[in-house]
Amino acid sequence: MVESVKVSELVDRAKLKVYAGQEFLEQRGITVSDISRPGLELTGYFNYYPHERIQLFGRTEISFVKKMTPEERLMIFRKMAAEDTPAFVVSRSLAAPDELYQAAKDAKIPVLGSKLATTRLSSLMTDYLDGRLAERRSIHGVLVDIYGIGVLITGDSGVGKSETALELVKRGHRLIADDRVEVYEQDEQTLVGEAPAILRHLLEIRGIGIIDVMNLFGAGAVRSDTPIQLVVHLETWTPEKNFDRLGNGEEAMQIFDVTLPRVTIPVKTGRNLAIIIEVAAMNFRARAMGYDATKTFESNLNQLIQKNSAVDEAADATPNTTTKPNNGASLKPKTDETKKGGADA
Repeated sequence: MVESVKVSELVDRAKLKVYAGQEFLEQRGITVSDISRPGLELTGYFNYYPHERIQLFGRTEISFVKKMTPEERLMIFRKMAAEDTPAFVVSRSLAAPDELYQAAKDAKIPVLGSKLATTRLSSLMTDYLDGRLAERRSIHGVLVDIYGIGVLITGDSGVGKSETALELVKRGHRLIADDRVEVYEQDEQTLVGEAPAILRHLLEIRGIGIIDVMNLFGAGAVRSDTPIQLVVHLETWTPEKNFDRLGNGEEAMQIFDVTLPRVTIPVKTGRNLAIIIEVAAMNFRARAMGYDATKTFESNLNQLIQKNSAVDEAADATPNTTTKPNNGASLKPKTDETKKGGADA
């Protein structure tokens, strides 16, 4: 986590134009990600003025100050130009008032501009500052982009995480970080992972050493950061351990306040972990789209059980019409001739 971001970094990232105060870009630091659009301040109300934020002027603010006298504008802008105000930013390529330049120059505050709409510009700057100023946590693992899904591969040291990541890169996927992943919370539901600067684009393979993935496989094989959506945990297989075979065991891993689904894959000689993790990512995406193979199997199983039960019930309900002779004796009734013949005999 960094304590502040230089205004010069924001200028480069948001592609802002420097209207005035080029010499102040390195001196000014931004400590909060929130952006202020001064409304009440332009009317003279400064009781709750967020002076530590970037002050963003849009079409509404510029049109309002045009109705003020030059003296009023200068007085308001001088009150806004606090000691810790990072910068004044004007959107939509609008012309800033001369009084804003004068007040900014006296307080050594840069005046910046952009052609973007005010809401879009505010969102762009906020997203960038949220990522730079957010609290970070270092996690031991490998982060790979598989079909656009950020997969965090965890496991004990030496279990094969880096080798699996190398195989995934050869299969066309992209590496974000190896060995150590810097994770920060972008919002209440999104975690973003990136590599530390010293390990960016690098992969460690035991027996070979450090390799530069970007140099060997090209720019398409790496990515600077990605949202983390799935955790795959590699665990050495043992006969005593029961692993999920049907996929109905729900596992989760919590980082900060975000809960991520987790899949545990047993590691055993002969298993192609890269293909298994690739399929795990594809299965995760299918579930997110509403296709769940486990539910399909359970539905088929229930239908089979119901079918067999119906057959058994029908067999039990059929009456048994077969009669057996009693000790071999004939059940045919005797006629009068038989009776008479028997008497004559």
